[in-house]
Formats: sequence, structure tokens, C-alpha cells
Amino acid sequence: MVMVHAYIEVTTMTQGLDFYCGGMGLSLLRRYRPTWVELAGANLPVFLLSDRPPEADLGSTSAARNYRRHWTPVHLDFVVTDLDSMVARLVERGATLDRSIKAREDGRIANMADPFGNGFDLIEFSGAGYDLVAR
Repeated sequence: MVMVHAYIEVTTMTQGLDFYCGGMGLSLLRRYRPTWVELAGANLPVFLLSDRPPEADLGSTSAARNYRRHWTPVHLDFVVTDLDSMVARLVERGATLDRSIKAREDGRIANMADPFGNGFDLIEFSGAGYDLVAR
């Protein structure tokens, strides 16, 4: 089995912990460095990295880091039981709701971004969830 870790870059650790622990409901598990922590409460390890260099060294190239809203084809989905209250709680902590909450055959989805520009989805399943769409 492959082990997967999720790393989320945040501008400051204080704001990252407030958003992902205070808002999302995760908890601080370990602090490796002041700029690197591991969170508990998800079905895979989630790590926060803060105060990153302005340029990301990608080996053969580099890229400027920015924390404006951006899109990437790899993102996180957080499954929640009360979508409306979670959206409200996260917006209070600086998240943005990219568009109106959408109803689908498997439940409802909120397309969002954290205060650091990282896109993610909140999903509230109804009934059998993804089993409804699996054919």
C-alpha cells in the first residue's frame, strides 16, 4: 500500500493552525519545527508548512510562491456532516466560497479556497454518497 501525506503551505503558522484546527476541526499532533507541524483528525496525515522561501526550488527550475487564489488539479476534499455551518465557520476564518453551493446526486459540494489561496472542496454526502454514482 502507498502511504500519502498532504502538505499545505500557509503564510504563517498561527493563521494556518487557526484555520485548519480552529476552523476545519483538525488538531495539532506534532510540531517538528516552528514552520512545520503535523495535524491529526483526518484519514491521512496533514502537514502545514509556513514561512516558505519566496522562490520554490523545483530542481531544474524555480517558481515564485504567491498566496493569491490559484488553481491546481491536485486538491483536497473534506467530507463534512453539516456543509452550511462549516462554510460559515471557514469564511469567518478567511476562506472564500468560489461559487454557490451545488447540489449533486451524491450530496452537496462547496468549492472554496483557504486564506492562503489553496483550493479545496467541502463535500456533504447524502444517502449512499459516491455509491450512488458508481456504476
